Amino acid sequence: MLRRFDLAERGSTPVAEARGAVATFLTMSYILFANPSILSAAGVPFAPAVAATAAAAAICSILMGVVANFPIALASGMGLNAIIAYQVTPVAGSWQAAMGIVVLDGLLAFALVVVGLREAVMRAIPRDLRRAIGVGIGLFIALIGLVNAKLVVVPPGTLKALATNPLAVMPPVTHGSIRTPEAAVALIGFLITSVLIARRVTGAIVIGILASTALALTIGVAELPKTAWISVPSFETVGQADVVGAIESSALPLLFPVLLVDFFDTIGTATAVADEARLHDERGEIPGIRRVLAVDSLSAAIGGFFGASSVTSYIESAAGVAEGARTGLHSVVVGLLFATALFLTPVFSIVPPAATAPALIAVGFLMCQQITRIEFQDLDIALPAFVLLVTIPFTYSISHGIGYGFITFVAIKLLSGKWRSVHPFMYAAAAGFAGYFIFG
Repeated sequence: MLRRFDLAERGSTPVAEARGAVATFLTMSYILFANPSILSAAGVPFAPAVAATAAAAAICSILMGVVANFPIALASGMGLNAIIAYQVTPVAGSWQAAMGIVVLDGLLAFALVVVGLREAVMRAIPRDLRRAIGVGIGLFIALIGLVNAKLVVVPPGTLKALATNPLAVMPPVTHGSIRTPEAAVALIGFLITSVLIARRVTGAIVIGILASTALALTIGVAELPKTAWISVPSFETVGQADVVGAIESSALPLLFPVLLVDFFDTIGTATAVADEARLHDERGEIPGIRRVLAVDSLSAAIGGFFGASSVTSYIESAAGVAEGARTGLHSVVVGLLFATALFLTPVFSIVPPAATAPALIAVGFLMCQQITRIEFQDLDIALPAFVLLVTIPFTYSISHGIGYGFITFVAIKLLSGKWRSVHPFMYAAAAGFAGYFIFG
């Protein structure tokens, strides 16, 4: 069974894959509660949404491991779930029709993989732009960690001012205070994790998460379940997606922006994880990328069918890669952990965001090391790469950052008279993003 994962060829072991899977699961398990909270605004029942989120993540992660043999775990996508809840559902008329849009998104994305378009677009991206995507996502992950740690906060005055005048120019974020218990847990946890990484201790990130959780329990940031530790899942939302209603509703035009976000988020995630794990060839391309993209596309449809929103590849998988995961066995174990979470949700809820924040910050650092490989002397590529890597965290969106980088790259080449050096797919992608930004 283990031979299919090519552990020896990729320099990994079952222990390393399992350790990486634990790190990945702990850093992305927040989705078990965040996704139902967001979808409940669209009318999706909370408890069944928890079960649907866990089940869809389990199935899709196992599929990624078995079919693609790639160390990426999948779950309902943050950002995409908000689009479904707050934009698509009101137009579609029901959350069932909105999930129908998600199913169509996945099927259409899969069709693009079958004809080779999604893979061709990925191969058309210049290597340094792909590296910048990885760095930008690293910064994005670190920012998420800092926000979860409450070391970066939105000033209360900004919220108050924007409530009365949305066009007011206010500071978007500011520093938090280490006097808050969450910040203290995260800061101490990060120091522990950093020391372990610097000393090259195996399992540094997992140890950091566990130590942070123990500290959080001690000072009251986290608490043990007060009721039953075992829960019985409800699958009320499974099979409720209304594809026919989605096609007939006025929300059908929203399929394009959903597809666009899904399309490029996954390209960015796969690129970043492959760079971190060194799973690319001498040309910087990822062997077997079509299988990765195919599983990711089908996962979106599976998420819609389960009523869990679009299931997509998770950049938190980089935490597992940082722990030594290199194969699909990592993803299979993550899937099994999500399957276990169907019944042990109260147990996994013990780990607070502040305890996983140190891991996210540390992984962000590891991913940012790719910046040294970008050719900054070539300004034609360096400027778009810079735009891309800073706009991913600052816009809080992988796809928006990629879009701004692509548009900048194409514009520089066009205005410099070097239009022949740009792949036609890059022109198409830049045009698609421009249309989305202007009209979407």
